[in-house]
Amino acid sequence: MNNFQPQPALPLAGDPSRRNFIAQTGRGLLAVGVAGTLGGLPAASAAAATDQASDLVLQSGPTDVTLPEINARTEPRSSGVPNPQPVDQRVGYAVVGLGHLTLEELLPALAQCKKSKLVALVSGDADKMGKVARQYGIAPQNCYSYQTYDNLKDNPAVEVIYIVLPNSMHAEYTIRGARAGKHILCEKPMANSVKECEQMIEACQKAGKKLMIAYRIQYEPMNRKVQEMVRGNAFGKTKIIEATNTQNQGPPDQWRHKKALAGGGALPDIGLYCLNTVRFLLGEEPTEVAAHQYTTPGDPRFTEVEENMLFTLRFPSGVLANCVTGYGSYTSKRYRVQAETGWIQMDPAFSYHGLRLERAHAPEGTQQREQVGIAEKNQFALEMDHFSDCVRHNQTPYTPGEEGLQDQRIMEALYQSARSGGKPVKLKSDTNKLDAFRGTPPTEHQS
Repeated sequence: MNNFQPQPALPLAGDPSRRNFIAQTGRGLLAVGVAGTLGGLPAASAAAATDQASDLVLQSGPTDVTLPEINARTEPRSSGVPNPQPVDQRVGYAVVGLGHLTLEELLPALAQCKKSKLVALVSGDADKMGKVARQYGIAPQNCYSYQTYDNLKDNPAVEVIYIVLPNSMHAEYTIRGARAGKHILCEKPMANSVKECEQMIEACQKAGKKLMIAYRIQYEPMNRKVQEMVRGNAFGKTKIIEATNTQNQGPPDQWRHKKALAGGGALPDIGLYCLNTVRFLLGEEPTEVAAHQYTTPGDPRFTEVEENMLFTLRFPSGVLANCVTGYGSYTSKRYRVQAETGWIQMDPAFSYHGLRLERAHAPEGTQQREQVGIAEKNQFALEMDHFSDCVRHNQTPYTPGEEGLQDQRIMEALYQSARSGGKPVKLKSDTNKLDAFRGTPPTEHQS
């Protein structure tokens, strides 16, 4: 009689049982190793020691993993193991508003974060929120409406609220979120007026909570490399900066075309990238601004907000910035820094993906033009992880509420100039130091 008993087949790589098989096999191998070191211990003691050793391997000690290099020195270096923090150590985020930016960029970015995680959703559309919650594994009790938003105060898993709503709603939901005892990450522009910005800052300070404005460009590695070259005078002193951000808007019924919701047109939405990035590169604040705006007559998209704006910024160092933004022309998102012996260019500069950095100079009379190779990283993941770092280590974010307030002051001066037909407007400066409104710089490597 054949007493052979067939053994179960090893799970294949795609088999969902493979993970359990590996875990069980690992525990078995660990038990063998422990038994070999425990010699004549009773079986019960050996089993207990095995369980303790298994728990030690799975739960304690450093979590970073390193791998040996497998390529020759001639090959490009890999980006390395991501080494995210254990899930239970990451900062929990509630995301408010489930529009294009949230669903297409922010929620996928949270999956790439090392220090941040999605734990709650807030939306006025219960059906959509239910679908998104199922997609991302968010429990029904962690889904809130705008009416139940204040109940976030009772959810200890939520440490940060990320506000992704129409501009006019930023102030209200920041103030309510701070009163609920949560730190606030707010999309740009910060608000629709200087007064609202000041109220947001005051509310967070009163609650003892941090406020950061989501200026993703200031955390993106290529743009940070440009800042390094500009401030290091890589090609001599900067003389002129040209920046353009345009796109052709769609249907007229979207909230960005309603002044009460958006606060303005192209300037606060996409022109703000030009303004804020120039300030970020130089670290200075403009002392004078001037602007012209134009809207195509009869275009139903722009009955309430401006279509196009051209504006200039004058800085204490003598640098002039010429910026162009528009809602009615084909996409262009670029800037160029003109210095004494060369130029630095980002094209595209403000897009979510596919950024490109170039530079050109003439050290010996012959122009050398090259693309600067820096690995692309998820800008939204970088900014969220920076804020999580600030929450964990009690630091001021690099782009706090004061940074958003300063941009709002400048934009109001630009609108004042445009209404006067382009007359220059002088700006008061309370400080001459660099990065006057910024906090702790991000620690993520630039390359």
